[in-house]
Amino acid sequence: MKLAGCLLLLSGWMIVLVALVMLPGLGARAAFIGAGIAVEILGLALIARGQVNQEKQAQAVTQSIRGMGSGLGGYR
Repeated sequence: MKLAGCLLLLSGWMIVLVALVMLPGLGARAAFIGAGIAVEILGLALIARGQVNQEKQAQAVTQSIRGMGSGLGGYR
């Protein structure tokens, strides 16, 4: 998920830069810049979600090793 988020951030920036360079009209330019910013927000959300999932997974492994997991047992 983190890789997809980084790619979305990169593509959002590319959409914004291309819109500024290629589009002559202010309305079309603003619409594409808005779309680029929306893509960047989606990328940030994916990166944040990937980070939270990674931390939860590490916590579950630690609890499982200590024997406090959800019925999976543990090593003592």
